[in-house]
Amino acid sequence: MVTLSSVTKRYGSLAAVNNVSYTINKGEFFALLGPNGAGKTTTVKMVLDFVRPTAGDISIGGVSSRNPLSRVGVGFCGENHRIPPHLTGKRYCRRLASLAGMERKKAEAKIEALMETVGMTGKENMEARTYSKGMAQRIALAGALVNDPKLLILDEPVSGLDPIGIREVRAILEGLRAKGVTVILNSHLLSEVEKICDTAAIMKNGAILIKDRLSAIAGGSETLEDVFVSLVKGSHE
Repeated sequence: MVTLSSVTKRYGSLAAVNNVSYTINKGEFFALLGPNGAGKTTTVKMVLDFVRPTAGDISIGGVSSRNPLSRVGVGFCGENHRIPPHLTGKRYCRRLASLAGMERKKAEAKIEALMETVGMTGKENMEARTYSKGMAQRIALAGALVNDPKLLILDEPVSGLDPIGIREVRAILEGLRAKGVTVILNSHLLSEVEKICDTAAIMKNGAILIKDRLSAIAGGSETLEDVFVSLVKGSHE
């Protein structure tokens, strides 16, 4: 579904991402992990073509990320997602549905169902300026799902959510797994990553330290958090 080949992104002398290569298969739930400044968000931005690599190639479904067609069927929910404050949650999702070329009647039915899915029924006609961080995050997730994506990219999707909201997001993702959706998850909540994802890559200073199935990265008495801390500190063997 997604392939990065020798991808590097430089800002002057700083290599934010340094010669990264990996493939994410269709239907895979993939976690991109690392400390702040590791290069995770820059990598996601390059996959979405928000920024261009200094070197290397990225493709989605066999189409270069530089081609806008690569993003047809892609949903994105970023941390601290910015929803225009004057828009209601429903109007925001309507705009996204329109940009995706959805027919109005189909879009209305989809949005109504999504409001229930993300727990915003009854609040969808409130302006975004009145939303808490958790409420805004729920609307952002609904917006990412409005076009029935085949690839969903989530940057800290449970930021601002309480334990009930986190559990609800997990249930939503499990439903997407059953539909064969591919998910890229960027999160610091490693306990949730262990429950949701199949594979993971851990980054530090723009480079991949390890990429493997979670069952191979963390096993026995070691949790994912144990391995993460050990790798990032440079003591894992």
